[in-house]
Amino acid sequence: MTAPLMPKATAVWLVENTTLTFQQIADFCELHELEIQAIADGDIAYNIMGVSPITNGQLTLEEIQRCEADEKARLVATPLEKNVKERNAKAKKVLSPTQRAEKPNAILWILKNCPEVIDSQICKLIGTTKPTIASIREGSHSNMANLRPINPMAVGLCSEKELEKAMLISQQQAELKENKSKKKSKKRAASKGDDVAKKRGRPKKETAEKEKKSSKAKKESKAKAAKKATKAKKAPKAKAAKKAE
Repeated sequence: MTAPLMPKATAVWLVENTTLTFQQIADFCELHELEIQAIADGDIAYNIMGVSPITNGQLTLEEIQRCEADEKARLVATPLEKNVKERNAKAKKVLSPTQRAEKPNAILWILKNCPEVIDSQICKLIGTTKPTIASIREGSHSNMANLRPINPMAVGLCSEKELEKAMLISQQQAELKENKSKKKSKKRAASKGDDVAKKRGRPKKETAEKEKKSSKAKKESKAKAAKKATKAKKAPKAKAAKKAE
């Protein structure tokens, strides 16, 4: 059996609201019997608010009444709460009601302490959705005022290895994005350089064509002028020949 979530808070509630023995409460919460006695005396956990294991789905009222009637009996958690860690190891997202309630707090913890973890990895770790992560990041979550950061490893939502793996994957994806952005910027710079070179090359071609055209026009004009000069020279001779006849 695994200890319930928030074992001291659960122990406080059981001490205040049941007639269970210290040993029964200690066995269920996985605490020492002397620690339960200190809670009852008010020496420790006096500032902790009790959390009902009934409302959280960890215990049933019938189970508490059965153990109250028999001091030798031991509390047995509900099937959903019992051996939660073992179920999570086999089928990662079989969670108890208390674990599901702690998801927003776990998301807030990751956003504050591991900001490099991307949303897709948070979804895999916690079993949540991207809109929920965005609402907590932006502070628009419906229960934002009551949220407090809780380590997801302590709650049993993920293991330390899983969190480290998510951080590594997030870093790798960030590096890939950076490399892609650098390649794109280089391609853009190269394409801009080509465009500039092309724009610079066009005027040269145009000027060369203009020079060719102007040289042709000059040659044609010179040829026309030469023809006119030859005609002008021949005209007086022709007139003199006609007069002689």
